[in-house]
Amino acid sequence: MEIVVIAAQPWDFEIGSNARNIALEFAKENKVLYVDPPRDWNGFINKKEKKLANVGLKNVSSNLWVLTPKVIMASINRIPQKVIYRFFNRQNNKRFANELLKTIKQIGFSNIILFNDNYIFNGLHLKVLLQPKCYLYYIRDYLVIQPYFKKQGSWAEPELMSKVDAVVANSTYLRDYALKSNQKSFYVGQGCEIEMFNEDLVNEIPEDLKNVGTPIIGYVGFLTAMRLDIGLLIDLATKRPEWNVVLVGPEDELFKKSRLKQLTNVHFLGRKNPSELPAYVKGFDVCINPQAINPLTIGNYPRKIDEYLAMGKPTVATATKAMEIFKDYTYLATNIDEFISMIEVALADNDLTMKQRRIDFARSHTWENSVKEIYRVIHQLKSETAK
Repeated sequence: MEIVVIAAQPWDFEIGSNARNIALEFAKENKVLYVDPPRDWNGFINKKEKKLANVGLKNVSSNLWVLTPKVIMASINRIPQKVIYRFFNRQNNKRFANELLKTIKQIGFSNIILFNDNYIFNGLHLKVLLQPKCYLYYIRDYLVIQPYFKKQGSWAEPELMSKVDAVVANSTYLRDYALKSNQKSFYVGQGCEIEMFNEDLVNEIPEDLKNVGTPIIGYVGFLTAMRLDIGLLIDLATKRPEWNVVLVGPEDELFKKSRLKQLTNVHFLGRKNPSELPAYVKGFDVCINPQAINPLTIGNYPRKIDEYLAMGKPTVATATKAMEIFKDYTYLATNIDEFISMIEVALADNDLTMKQRRIDFARSHTWENSVKEIYRVIHQLKSETAK
């Protein structure tokens, strides 16, 4: 197959992305063109760039090319009138499609599969403009509740999903959301890079964790009030002062100013290199994911749960729609009282069989398995077309 991946994040995005992982998996068996998002005039001017650097096509491997488009899109997101926005959006799509068509011809692609990684606005008209034999929209985040996407995305994303041949989602919540616009919407799981989350590879617990008393109730990740329930953490620490709550990761302003800073049994260990995180997880007695419940979090796939489980750790998390697939391997709580009682159970959890089940379950969440599900959708569409 010849697959073109258009993505909301560039190939060299510093923290990686689902689109990059999927493209690399695609490229094991197929020819793949990965397309960075084109810049718009607003971003171009604000960055005060004098010229377009590093644009064009580069060959990453024998089966994989990356295109950084030369075209600069009109900045239109703030246009209030929908009819005027639609006009300029179509013009942007045409400019984008023209560069894609030239590149597709240059590398010898002829009958493409178009894979759109949550890229709403510049993918709206590509089914008509590119005429792919199959157009898949991959939804991995509920973007339309974010301020930038809300105004235009609230209508544009459902419209885009209704136009594509199928929608594939990394959570059941997002699959159900997509089903409202396209009955050919499928859950394809999520891949995770958990190879380093293996307790056998960790030789020593970090020094700053050794200085914390036990038991340790730990979290690793970005500490942001948009995704985490600060109130729950405060209640947890104050109601169980004999427990040590350890938070590893950078903090947003709300965390920096929160009452958590005043609690002696709450320990902020700061940002760590990704390679260091398994050692911290190994040092936790119980891992937690105290998510805030809001439209941003309720459907997102919690990749850190796979990291915790891959280390065999008993894990307590807020119950959300996305967490349903983990219900047989984690403790799911709906309020602070349940959170505390489940941590108490988890602290006594020394079942070695269950520990191995957690590890095996996490290791089944590979990019290979997720992409196999995407292939299954493609083959289903092909067979339906052939009838």
